[in-house]
Amino acid sequence: MSTNLLRLILLFITLSITSSLSTPSPADSPPYLWPLPAEFSFGNETLSVDPTVTLIVAGNGGGSLIIRAAFDRYMGIIFKHASGRGSLLSRIRFLKMVEYDITSLKIVVHSDSEELQLGVDESYTLMVSKKNEQSIVGAATIEANTVYGALRGLETFSQLCAFDYITKSVQIYKAPWYIQDKPRFGYRGLLIDTSRHYLPIDVIKQIIESMSFAKLNVLHWHIVDEQSFPLETPTYPNLWKGAYSRWERYTVEDASEIVRFAKMRGINVMAEVDVPGHAESWGTGYPDLWPSLSCREPLDVTKNFTFDVISGILADMRKIFPFELFHLGGDEVNTDCWKNTTHVKEWLQGRNFTTKDAYKYFVLRAQQIAISKNWTPVNWEETFSSFGKDLDPRTVIQNWLVSDICQKAVAKGFRCIFSNQGYWYLDHLDVPWEEVYNTEPLNGIEDPSLQKLVIGGEVCMWGETADTSVVLQTIWPRAAAAAERMWSTREAVSKGNITLTALPRLHYFRCLLNNRGVPAAPVDNFYARRPPLGPGSCYAQ
Repeated sequence: MSTNLLRLILLFITLSITSSLSTPSPADSPPYLWPLPAEFSFGNETLSVDPTVTLIVAGNGGGSLIIRAAFDRYMGIIFKHASGRGSLLSRIRFLKMVEYDITSLKIVVHSDSEELQLGVDESYTLMVSKKNEQSIVGAATIEANTVYGALRGLETFSQLCAFDYITKSVQIYKAPWYIQDKPRFGYRGLLIDTSRHYLPIDVIKQIIESMSFAKLNVLHWHIVDEQSFPLETPTYPNLWKGAYSRWERYTVEDASEIVRFAKMRGINVMAEVDVPGHAESWGTGYPDLWPSLSCREPLDVTKNFTFDVISGILADMRKIFPFELFHLGGDEVNTDCWKNTTHVKEWLQGRNFTTKDAYKYFVLRAQQIAISKNWTPVNWEETFSSFGKDLDPRTVIQNWLVSDICQKAVAKGFRCIFSNQGYWYLDHLDVPWEEVYNTEPLNGIEDPSLQKLVIGGEVCMWGETADTSVVLQTIWPRAAAAAERMWSTREAVSKGNITLTALPRLHYFRCLLNNRGVPAAPVDNFYARRPPLGPGSCYAQ
């Protein structure tokens, strides 16, 4: 065979593979599930799903309102077409006794506890098969220990369901399915920043809803910063004078509704109040928090009033945020102006403190306030790098700067959240999906006992250059790449050529997000959130 002929054959094969990947059918391989389940098997049958599929519940927690609400939500997603659930056509078909393979969805939840905390059991099994001699009723069954595991199973079930435009029915390809699934990490987070740009309540809810599609489970709400203080704080009501405007604010009721909405989707909300830096906006309502008019941050370390305000904020927030973790920031603290402010300089000299000592004093005192309110403190990595041996041993360190900070933190017995800015900061628009996907939180940590101290990871949507107009298409689809890394087994996401094993599924998931109303940007653009460069299928962009 000539070299040129061989090249032509190889080119034809390559083009054929590329074509099949760019225009996927749910009936094709690989299974278009995201994130990839821990264990699964499938067949080659195609099953139809009854648009009047009934919910059957069992177990101590099967009757939960969380389950019923989620079932209704997902049925609306699965049967959203005109011939779907509740439509006239579906009722006519039902009256004509049309035969469907899947007529019920059974959800078994063993525990009646709805407590949502770090490490809650999110495992589930999902079985889908048609009726046969042994079973006269076609069914799908989700079994989980908690309602939150059942939620994850419902998401997977919804991804198995595809609308067929020829038969105008919902079908499940590659049945029978058996899926046994659980997350790799208990903390799988997304940070949003409502200080740099205000995000309306409905946008935050849309972000939370989209998180549930990728099985993320912690919304890190960076509520306030130096630019604005939008949250109502009843104990110190003048604080939200630091908001950009009187319309760009969150009431206590708004924040509580966000927490409730997130819980219904199995998502915790971790609030952050970043001290002592990143807090200039506090002084708009209470100027005494500023060391001076020319030194507006860090906050005044010398005054008890500063810590009274922190205590008041945390007391008010404890009534809103039940999650056990609370973020106290502690990053990027430039203490230079403390040295140039007379009363602060005298205070430092009286205690024989350096400004670094004062920084440590502030962080540790804020930690004890949080701990006194039954919170576990989370701090950015600078606190560990500066005075790690003095931090409360319960502290969770969040990495963002140094690539090996989690290695160092867990070696000292601290828990760690991986968020390295070079890969998992979504406002870095030049980081492509494959770099997000290939980033491994446990790199350099070989001891299994230390690996357990890395509780998970987080992608960060900082808001300096993102507001309502672009926030969702900046988050997605790259956040999904990290979501699979945090959910699926390390072996599954680290083997093979990801252009073949992951990219077709990510294209499909991006289109799934679009179909569910989430404006996820094209996967392959060099810069994130850019629109398509020209006409084409959603599955090839």
